[in-house]
Amino acid sequence: MTGHEESGDAGRRPGRRPRVLKAAGIALAGVLVLGAAGAGFVYWHLNDNIKSVDINTALGDDRPAKAVTTPAPSASATASPLSSEALNILVLGSDSRSGKENQELGGGDSTGARSDTAMVVHVDAGRTGATVVSIPRDTLVTRPSCPLPDGGATAVAYHAMFNSAYSVGGPVCAVKTVESLTNVRMDHYIEIDFSGFARLVNALGGVTVTTDEDIDDSSSHLTLAAGTHRLDGKQALALARTRHGIGDGSDLGRIGLQQKLVKALLAQISATDLLTSPARLYTVADAVTGSLTTDTGLDSLGELTSLGQSLKGLSADQVRTVTMPVVPAPSDGNRVVADEPEAHELWESLR
Repeated sequence: MTGHEESGDAGRRPGRRPRVLKAAGIALAGVLVLGAAGAGFVYWHLNDNIKSVDINTALGDDRPAKAVTTPAPSASATASPLSSEALNILVLGSDSRSGKENQELGGGDSTGARSDTAMVVHVDAGRTGATVVSIPRDTLVTRPSCPLPDGGATAVAYHAMFNSAYSVGGPVCAVKTVESLTNVRMDHYIEIDFSGFARLVNALGGVTVTTDEDIDDSSSHLTLAAGTHRLDGKQALALARTRHGIGDGSDLGRIGLQQKLVKALLAQISATDLLTSPARLYTVADAVTGSLTTDTGLDSLGELTSLGQSLKGLSADQVRTVTMPVVPAPSDGNRVVADEPEAHELWESLR
């Protein structure tokens, strides 16, 4: 470059370059502000999705004692400490058949929400394994008196259907009934709306399930040949609802399908690298948070994330699925009761 060119360049650009840098700085600052605002909105939106119920305050001290466990040593002494004590979580599947969306997802003609699926998830101390215990909704139980939001209480009911607890007293009564049945303290409560569950399956790109027999259920609107299938959200929800098209048509057959579905979903989540796709990660997070009602101990994105991080080492192979031992009820062959002492021994192992 000649001295003249250098001189001309110097004469032209001293004022321009700072202006260009200033403009670039303003633009970058704007992008950062918008990005922070967008991240803030995403966090607020996902956090606001979560509904909660203050079960601890409602039940007070009239419940089983919280288990005291010795956590297993952490794999990394330098890692940020995450909770590692044993946990018992009541997970309910709330199945609403009313409304356009649920009709499109195969709902029937009934209205309102029902707790069609009930699972006690026991996470071992150290978070190295888990046991999922399904409670048949047709189990006859003594339903305890449950507090109501208006200050009143439900009456004690003998030989009541297990899933009636949710119908008469919502999550609080569901938790109290499970604790009365098992004498196990529920540390947390998670309710999953079934239509939200279908959105979650779609957000994950489907779920692969293997069925052992043909399914043809006019109530759940599901027809599947025996074998391995990739199900979308609507089909997965229909599988979770199926009972009449398999086995003897009892709730025990449906529980078996639901347990298959839980393990398949765990495997799908483990195999999906959500961090490489922010859009899919958001879609999954939106589906999850939008379908949840929790106790107040899990009612924020931070608390749910912390729980999820503490469980990230669990694979589907480390999750055992069982059903509470039951026998036909003497008073009604279409209902079941806990089979003792086997049921007691199962719950005792989770304390």
